Amino acid sequence: MSHILVQKYGGSSLADLDRIRKVAQKIVATRERGYDLVVVVSAMGDTTDDLLEMAKELSDDPSRRELDMLLSVGERISMALMSIAIHSYGHQAVSLTGSQCGIITTHSHANARIMDVRPFRVQDELAQDRIVIVAGYQGASYRRDVTTLGRGGSDTTAVALAAALGAEACEIYSDVDGVYSADPRVVLDAHQLESLSYEEMQEMARSGARVLNEEAVEFARRAQIALYARSSYGGGRGGTLIRRIDLDQDEIERVEQGCPAVAVSHVERGLWMEASPSADAVMAFLDDHDCAVLEWTPGDSARAFLTLDDVHGVDSFRQSLIEIGEDVAVRMAGLVSVVGRGIGRRCGWAREGRRALDGVDVDRHHLVVYPDRLSWVVDSQGVEAAAQALHREFLGDR
Repeated sequence: MSHILVQKYGGSSLADLDRIRKVAQKIVATRERGYDLVVVVSAMGDTTDDLLEMAKELSDDPSRRELDMLLSVGERISMALMSIAIHSYGHQAVSLTGSQCGIITTHSHANARIMDVRPFRVQDELAQDRIVIVAGYQGASYRRDVTTLGRGGSDTTAVALAAALGAEACEIYSDVDGVYSADPRVVLDAHQLESLSYEEMQEMARSGARVLNEEAVEFARRAQIALYARSSYGGGRGGTLIRRIDLDQDEIERVEQGCPAVAVSHVERGLWMEASPSADAVMAFLDDHDCAVLEWTPGDSARAFLTLDDVHGVDSFRQSLIEIGEDVAVRMAGLVSVVGRGIGRRCGWAREGRRALDGVDVDRHHLVVYPDRLSWVVDSQGVEAAAQALHREFLGDR
């Protein structure tokens, strides 16, 4: 009996035809080991950014619907080229768009959410012994418009398909060899993590880590599918495993006695919003946007930190927020977080973080405590120093 495996390859892995050929060889080798393969691809290299720049040359505030139609083209180019490459190595492949795969989304353009996956076409193609190449990052709304899934949307495509198909596992390939305890470009002594729980990876993704998408991890958690974050240039082994991790009582006590931190994540540039008493109106405006930090007392006040990955036209978005009421304050800021199961349940860990930040030149605006995350809103220019200081304090001796 054959087993279904879903793989996803990021844009840097597909940046040119030579890299596409190498990935195609890797896919063929996996197929020859007996797997039924579904492969999700991102747009080549900087294609999405290039398309977005063209749109912005024509308009300062392009239509979100038309941007979805435009940006979805990048993944379609990748899927067709990959299918052609696989054919050249003597294997059958078929390329499918998100809508052809049965990915049905909300009607929120630029940041849609998957409502349902009906993978009948994918199952039919697998039954014909074909490798299925899927355009990531996109689907079709219930109104039959093309939609995109926001930053990391190809991850979401891959894991949603893996869940719908009952896949054995989902492998996320990129130009890094797994998940690290911090961004190694910022924190030089960051170390690779062998395994993480779904919850830890979700908190990291929510607070700025770019290796995996938060919604993708949630799909994996619900379906209990193992996620592997691996390098496209390795041999398909190693990397970081994201899975269900149950702590028995002894392990819980050990975590409580020692530091539960596993990683430091950061967002260098975002919007920090404070509103009172227009909180309810602001929350309605933010209904379709992801908030890395959110505090809301209905009828009273609200604070939120928003990343800018899926905000097209930052100035107009910011102005729209400000115009909701005279009491709404919005400014550019950064976010630095310490992630670990239970780290927010003891005040001592927050005090340790504050002491670490006292030792560097960082302007802090606010601390938000979650059960598995401590997040500081800081000035953007202090983000890297703050990340380095927190990593030294919580993870430096591991």
